[in-house]
Formats: sequence, structure tokens, C-alpha cells
Amino acid sequence: MERPPPPAQQAQPAQHALAALERGVAALREAWASAMPAWGAASGSAQVEVERMGDAGLVQVADALAQARREVDVVLARVAAEVAKRSGPEFGVDGLAKAHGFHNPVRLIAAATGGSRADAHRLIAVGTATAERQAFSGERMPARHPLVATALAAATIGIEAASAITSMLDRASARAEAGRVLAVESALVDLAARVPLETLMRGVREAEARLDPDGVEPREDELRMERSVTMREDHHGMVHLHARLDPESAAPVKAAIEALAGDALRRRQPGAGDLAPVVDDRRSIPQIQADALAALARHTLGCTQTAAPLAKTTVVVRVDLDALVNELGHARIDGLEQPISASTARRMAADAELIPAVLGGDSLPLDLGRAARLFTKAQRLALGERDGGCASCGQNIGYVEAHHIRWWERDAGPTDLSNGVMLCTFCHHMIHRDGWQIRPGPTDVWFIPPPHIDPARVPRLGGRARFRTPRRNGGMMPFVFADEPHTRDRCTGAPQPA
Repeated sequence: MERPPPPAQQAQPAQHALAALERGVAALREAWASAMPAWGAASGSAQVEVERMGDAGLVQVADALAQARREVDVVLARVAAEVAKRSGPEFGVDGLAKAHGFHNPVRLIAAATGGSRADAHRLIAVGTATAERQAFSGERMPARHPLVATALAAATIGIEAASAITSMLDRASARAEAGRVLAVESALVDLAARVPLETLMRGVREAEARLDPDGVEPREDELRMERSVTMREDHHGMVHLHARLDPESAAPVKAAIEALAGDALRRRQPGAGDLAPVVDDRRSIPQIQADALAALARHTLGCTQTAAPLAKTTVVVRVDLDALVNELGHARIDGLEQPISASTARRMAADAELIPAVLGGDSLPLDLGRAARLFTKAQRLALGERDGGCASCGQNIGYVEAHHIRWWERDAGPTDLSNGVMLCTFCHHMIHRDGWQIRPGPTDVWFIPPPHIDPARVPRLGGRARFRTPRRNGGMMPFVFADEPHTRDRCTGAPQPA
């Protein structure tokens, strides 16, 4: 009978497994200590110490805490996956979860963490998808998604990002080539390490549509079957509306409400002149949107003429010409991130109130030079196709405006596509304030930082070109998302020509 290894050898694997976590805690201690002012002794109260930190130190502590949290989540996902493995149905009542009084491993992990079952399920799923596998021979095999596993172990991405990537790859990989799946996994891991989760989800949806174009329509049908609107009145007399709409149903509703809300916001902006309301409009944006919904209903019941903001409202469906003709591939609705099938785009394009933006057409004059100051609707559609919303932060296209790169008045800039960019109000202000340069092209737009932000002034890719995936013919296109001037979303809907 073999003797057990000495205690030092027994502890070594645990030390190795927790080494990254220990480094994260050590980095947190160092950041916390350096954030404290030199004067005065530590109070022992976290609240008081945090209040005494300077701005720079507080940000460093937040970063260190986030890193330590990712390190903990990595180990927790591994443990959760092992708990699920030992609780499999093949173990019956002797499974780990049932032996400890839980119906399944999800409930056990949720009880241990104090979190929701959805969070527990996510931990188990990510831990399982990124865990090494074992062959029948006992040989260790790579994880099902090795690149996600590597990034997760290095704590460069979080559990939510890993879950979004692995769940999509599991859905799409059955109908895609292994090489393309690996390329998309690599691209999404790189994207997840540098952008917020909301932006990553846009990349995941776009990648899934290109990786599995045949799956767009079935997923679309599933969403349509789940559409619903429920109404109830509470004991205070307030009526609660809850809507779950598929993209095709939501597009006109969203466009109409945003048109009326945007018109109200524009009227209360400085410089609105005669359009400004006599009585100050102090409504919140949710209140404005509620009033817009009620106005639409009243209009439908009794009005015979379209309200002015709605007269110029359109729903833009963007689709490749081949996809429109052959009904193969996918399309996008401006303002919504979920792709739709080409057949749905074709059906929507037949609606006279919708605009099909068929890519590749060149029948409209899109360069006006100095003949007009404001960009036309056709120009905004073209810029929207290139930029996909705010070219800097990715803000929804419904809340951005076309701006002159070289200003109309100061620089005598022309109203041409080569001098236009789609920006939200916040990015427009920050880019001009900090001195960023913008270099647009036919299909991409680059932002060049000022020296005080990046001494090397390395250009950063913006616009829709940030989302590029492998082509069907096997040729590769880079899928990149460059660092941006900022990641804050700001939506006011107010036009602000340069």
C-alpha cells in the first residue's frame, strides 16, 4: 500500500490553483494602501477609508477589486462544474447535490453563493465549457472552448463574457466548420478583453449570424412565438404594460415612440428658439416615452393626419443585395441589435413605410459640397451603414446625428460623405474638446488620439468595421475592436450640427 504524500506535497496543488487569486488579493492590498492619504492612521472602517481615498486611488482600487473578483469567479466556476459533474443523474440519490439535500447542483451553488439560480447555472455552464476533458484512456484533453478557457484562467474576461461566447458557439458550431468556429472564438475573446459586455453582445450576435446564417430564421421564429403584451391595473390605479416583442414587431413601435420622444427633447434644448415650450418641460425620458405611447394610441383612435415627428419617421432595414434577392443570409434593423433573416427583410421591404437600405447601390447623389449645410436622409443612411451608430462608442443609431468632421463654418467643410461621421452628443463634444482627429474611408472610420492621451497616436478603428468575421469562402477578415476614446453611453436625441 502506497503511503500518502507528505503534507508539503499535498498542499502544493492547492497553492498552485489559488496562486492567481492570492496575487489578486495582494495587488488589491497594495492598491488599497497606496490609495490612502499619507496623513492619519487607518480607521479600520472600510466606509471611512474609501471616503478618504483620492480619485486616482479610488479608480485603482476599483480595478484591483474587479480583477480579484474575476480570479474568484474562475475558481468558483471550476468548483461549480465539478459539483455538477458529481451530481449527474447516473449517481441517483447518491449524487453530491441530492446527498446534501438539494434537488440539483444549480440549487446547491445558488445556496452557497446567495445568488440566483440563473447565476449558478451560468457558473456551472462556463466551468463545464472551459474545463479540461478526460478521454476513456485517462488522457487529459483540451477544453471544449480552449481559447475562452485560457482567457478566463488569466482573468482577462469575466464569467458573463465567457458565458455569452461559449453559449453562442455551442449553438452555432454544429453547422459550421471547426476552423471558422475557432477563428470566431479567438476574435470574440479578444473583443471581450477590451470592451464592455453590452458591446460584446453586439459582436456575439453578429458573429452568430455570420457563423450560422441558416440559424437566423429559426431563432427569429422562436422570438416571434414568444411575443406578448400584458396589461394589469394595480391597487393604486396605475396600469402596467409589459411587452416582449420580436425585432420585426418592435421596429415600428420603437421608431414611432423615439420619434415623438426625440422631438420633445429637441424642443427643450438650448437654442430651440420658437420651438421651445412656453412652460418648462421637466419630464423624465421614461415619462416622455409614456406620453408618446399614449399619443400614438389617441392618434390611431381619432386623428386623420400623421403627427409631424412621425411624418419623417422611417424604419431602415439594411441588407445585402444578394441576401435580398436570394433570401439567404441576414439583415439588420436600425436601432435593434438582433439580426433578422433575409426573408423577413424582404417582407418588411415591401412595406411602403419602411426603407430598405440595399447595400451596393449608388443611384443617389451623396455629395453636396457647400450647397447644403445639413446632411440629407440618404447621406445619413449611408453614414449609418458605415458607422453602425455612434462611430466612437457604438451608441444606438436612433440617438446619433451626422456631424461634419471639418466644421461647416470654421473650416468651410463640405457636406460630403468623406467629411461626415455619425456621433452621439457626448462623443461629439469629447472628440472636439480633446482634439481627436477622424479619418473616414468608404467602409471604415479611424480615430487618432491626441498626444496627451496616446503619445504614439496609434489610430483606433471605429464604426461598423470593428465587427468583421471570417468570410464564407474561407478567406479571413480581421475581427477587431480597437480601444475607443471612451465607453460611456450618452443618448439625448438632440441634433447638433458642427
